[in-house]
This record gives sequence, C-alpha cells and structure tokens, in this order.
Amino acid sequence: MSKKAQKNLITVGFVALGCPKNIVDSEVMLAQLGQAGYVLSGDADSADVVVINTCGFIASAKDEAMEAIGQALRQKKKGRVRKVVVAGCLPERMGQTLRDEVKGIDAIVRLKQRDSIAQVVAGCLGLVAPPPLPDAPGSDATPLPAIHDDRGRLLITPGHWAYLRISEGCDRRCSFCTIPAIRGRFRSKPMEMVLDEARELADNGAVELSIIAQDSNYYGRDLKLQNGLVKLAAELEKIETLRWIRLMYLYPSGIDEPLLEAIAQSKKVLHYVDMPIQHISDRILSCMRRADTREKNVHLINRLRALIPDAVLRTTVIVGYPGETEAEFEELLDFMRWARFDALGCFAFSAEAGTPAAQLAGQIPAAVKQERMDRLMQTQQTLAFEKMDAQIGRTLTVLVDENGPDGGIGRYYGQAPHIDSVCLIDNSTDEPGTFIQTRITGRHGYDFCVQKI
Repeated sequence: MSKKAQKNLITVGFVALGCPKNIVDSEVMLAQLGQAGYVLSGDADSADVVVINTCGFIASAKDEAMEAIGQALRQKKKGRVRKVVVAGCLPERMGQTLRDEVKGIDAIVRLKQRDSIAQVVAGCLGLVAPPPLPDAPGSDATPLPAIHDDRGRLLITPGHWAYLRISEGCDRRCSFCTIPAIRGRFRSKPMEMVLDEARELADNGAVELSIIAQDSNYYGRDLKLQNGLVKLAAELEKIETLRWIRLMYLYPSGIDEPLLEAIAQSKKVLHYVDMPIQHISDRILSCMRRADTREKNVHLINRLRALIPDAVLRTTVIVGYPGETEAEFEELLDFMRWARFDALGCFAFSAEAGTPAAQLAGQIPAAVKQERMDRLMQTQQTLAFEKMDAQIGRTLTVLVDENGPDGGIGRYYGQAPHIDSVCLIDNSTDEPGTFIQTRITGRHGYDFCVQKI
C-alpha cells in the first residue's frame, strides 16, 4: 500500500483553541492536512491522530489547553487515539519542556513549524522521517518566520465571514503581556499578500472580513509605510463583493486623525472601534508600560464620537494589577460610567512567568481581584442595558449568521463575531450571509431581539 493510500485511511481530529490569530493558524493547518491526504474528523475522541492548536497567553488559556491535551491523552491510553500532537503558542512558550512535563505527547509543533504539520503527523505515524525537534524557547537557532502566508485556508468560521491577519508579533512591551515573547517582534505582511488573501476569501463567499493583528494600527510601520492601515483599508474597499470591513485590536495611542477620518468616510469600514484601554489610572498605565494616559483617552473618545456619532466602542480592561488601590479601581469605574462603552471585556490580572508585572510587589489577592471584576462587570451590565433599551424601535441592517425554524441569528455592524452579543431574528429564514433590514423590538440579556421588515 502506498503512503498516500495509507494516509487516506488515517483520521485527524483537530482541536482549535485561542484567539482569532490562532484560529487562522488552525485553518491553515487543517488545509495542509487535508491536502496531504488525511481524513479530517470532527470526533477528536476517536481519531487516529489528535492535533491540538493551543493558546498560552495567560494561565486560564494554559489550563484550557492542558485539559484538552489531557483529554486526548486519556483517549490514547484507552486505545481510541493513536497519536497526540500539540501545536501553537503553548509549545512556543514552553518548548520541549512541555513534552517532558506532560508524558505521552508524541510531537510538538511550534509556530515556526506550522507549515510542517503534515510532515510532523506523518513522522509520528512512521510514514516519513520526523522533522528535527524544535529548538529551546528563546533560541535564535531557528527564528520565527518573517510572516506566514495564510492563503489556502480551510475555514472554521462560516463561509460568509472570516479573519484576515495582517501582521505577526508585537513591538509593544506591556508589562503584563507574553505575546512578544511568544510571537516575536511586529512584522507586517506585504500589502499585496494581504490583498491576495482577502480576494481569495471574498471569491469563496466572504462578505465580512475582521482585520486582526496584535496591534492593527501599527500595520506598515516596519515597512516604512505611512498610514498603512488606512491605505490597506482603502484597497480592501475595492473588492466588490466585500461588504463589511471590521478593524479589530486598535491600540488607543495609535488611533490618529487619518484613521478616524478614514473610518468616518468609508462605505465599508464599519463604525466599530475595538480599543483596549486596559486601565485609566495614569500611575497604573505607566506601570503597565502603556503609552496612553487618562487625558489622551478622554480626548480620543470625545474626538471619535464627534467625528463618528454612531460609533460602537468596545474595550478591554484589567483589574487587580499589582498595587491597584481601591481608589484607582473606583477611578476606572467612574471612567466607564463617563465613557459608556457599548461592549467591554474584563480580565483579572494574571501574573505570567517572564513578564515584569509578575515580579512586582503588591500582588492583589485572588478574592479581591474577583470581587473587583464582579463589580466592574455589574457596572458595565447596567450601562449596556440602558443603552440597549434606548435603541428599541431603531432599524438595523443585520448580517444573518444562522437560521432555523424558530428564527435566525445575526449581527449588526456593532457586533463582532465570537466576542460580542448577537441579534435574535424572530421571523427570518434567510440564508447565512444575507443582509436583511430589521427593527429592534427588545432585548434578551445582551442580545437584541429584532424583526425583519
């Protein structure tokens, strides 16, 4: 039997964890495995090979990854799974020590090995010689690739929307963040490569693209390209079948006047601004090594709302940063009441090994962090519900994501896929990927209830 015929009998179960950037890596690896002749299976508990693409950003993500690895290894011990391969950020962060600490892993695939996934699986199965082991974390022996070519993906997302990654890594040195250590320095993709991928996605039916990077508005600076994101968005607008362009992960200090004007004037770039402020206390922002200040953030929000009155603002904050006082936490709550963000994500500070913040004095007890997070999210809930109730009767253009006998699920421009709420459509049988006109009739928690008109 030929090796190709052997592969056609081998099932690969794939577990995709982590952020949108990790999802893109998963989609590339899925495509490569399929093209190599493996049978992709939705049942990771009984596939011949299980590949787990992990996140290692914070402790909770590591815990989730370890649970998925443990589940695969338990199935392997039962004889239902033959091989377990672990890929992504956790191996990048831990290197070979991951395999040493967790017995039974057959191979690890670091970020630089992503495009060798099919060879790694074949090597585990004895079909080919296994590729060389990856070097230790932090080693420059095999540097991260300048960029990944993400074309030819097998989408995990519905076909009518997709992520479009425009860069790798990050040059920010926020004191709490592991991303630069995991994914390296910021590297922009050449614009033509980004546009080729966008055209490919649009040709395959995508009407919405979410632009992702660790710091999207930094795009092009390493290529000496001024206003790179503005120029990229202008080129993306020329793709005729593309309707919605969503800009994610805009570092607040990098949101300048040309970008605001481009968003305001664009017919396709959505009036949705995702700007993680992390905190508002000047002392804490400085300790976090953020370039922002309270004054700058107030000015930015005022300018944004003056130029784009219907802008939907989303942010992310951290509570319980080392040394955060009750007064500084209350300052953050007061700022939220003033800013009235449409959506907000909150994380309790996680002391990640290797980050400067993990070594700081004044670490906050877990119970205090949880109490502050609960209080903050209750405050945000009150603000969000007030804003939502005030919009009952408003008409919205909604992109249908799902439909069924009891109605559909979709999103308006102010709802990003996977992270925000949705619109519950009570009388729609329209196909996913269809834009429909609706009226808000109420809300169910954070979700709008809408009726097709």
